Amino acid sequence: MSHQRGAGRPHPSWALPAVLFFGFFALAPMALAFGLSFTTWNGLGEPRPAGLANWHALLTDGRLARSLAVTVALTVVSCAFQTTAALLLGVWAAGPQRNRAVLSAVFFVPFLLSSTAVSLLFYALLDPNFGIVPGDTLGTTSGAFLALVFVGGWQFIPFHTLIYQGGARQIPEVLYQAAAIDGAGRLRRFRSITLPQLRNTAATSLVLMVVGSLTYFETVLILTQGGPGTDTAILPYLMYEAGFKSYDFGYASAIASFLVVAATTLSLLLVRVTGFGAMRSTREGM
Repeated sequence: MSHQRGAGRPHPSWALPAVLFFGFFALAPMALAFGLSFTTWNGLGEPRPAGLANWHALLTDGRLARSLAVTVALTVVSCAFQTTAALLLGVWAAGPQRNRAVLSAVFFVPFLLSSTAVSLLFYALLDPNFGIVPGDTLGTTSGAFLALVFVGGWQFIPFHTLIYQGGARQIPEVLYQAAAIDGAGRLRRFRSITLPQLRNTAATSLVLMVVGSLTYFETVLILTQGGPGTDTAILPYLMYEAGFKSYDFGYASAIASFLVVAATTLSLLLVRVTGFGAMRSTREGM
């Protein structure tokens, strides 16, 4: 009997390949980067110990504050734009509309493209000489910033739409039927039923958006190269400049370590604030 009761339980060793994969490709590189942040290394020869010099330079570098401000602004605006669009599209895609499946598949196509391909496409479209948008959009601070927000949203909104679509399909239809009997309109049902039921879904999507926005790089490199000036030089681009333009891999590793700590802290804070960690069901008693 005891053997039968435990037969359906996953054995701990089944998780070993995933743990080894995560340790080798995630934890090990992070540990290596953190170790390099205490050295001076130009990519050749042996790294030389530098103590806290890179961290002191990082915390006293005026570019860090500017880059951090740009990163936060891009993250906030991108999350607001993507959340609004993905929520509305996801709820719509979960409905019974005709051609819903076909349109949902079409909406998902941009996510299948690489960030490099998407960035090159929009770089051509925004070219001041041959593009379809008049004027030098990428040559102005506001234009470059909004271009990054739009291009990132165009590629990743389909993914978050799929998350919201799955969450919306789990909402019991009986709730909407009861609300309709009570005379609640479509907007009232959306506000009083759909949004509360999608709380955990929104928390999951938001954490993924924040982490993705903080590690945004390819689009910035191809579209704006941190410009005009340094107006779109986010933290990952600052790390790229330090490592692959100045060949100061110790300082670049310090920026990378700072970015990992910031992203992890912010993600844990979001999980704590949204209550997602407790995973309390919104359908208890049903």
